[in-house]
Amino acid sequence: MEPIVVVAILGFIILMLLFMGSPLKPIRLISQGVVKLVIGALFLFFLNIVGNQFGIHVPINLITSAVSGILGIPGVFALVAIDMWII
Repeated sequence: MEPIVVVAILGFIILMLLFMGSPLKPIRLISQGVVKLVIGALFLFFLNIVGNQFGIHVPINLITSAVSGILGIPGVFALVAIDMWII
């Protein structure tokens, strides 16, 4: 499939879920998990931008995004501590 078609389909699904809501609990739980992963990835992205000046780099992958997304700022600090002292 063309990338434009895939983006259009995903955009349509997101708009339908926003307007109608998600009546099914599993879809709601999955969407909350995806939102937490994206927020965690953004935390790590900004950490890598700011931490670059201090020599801090935490890779952005599924595990680190999940830790920082679920635990929030303390999770980011934990990843920095692991990066500095263990790895």
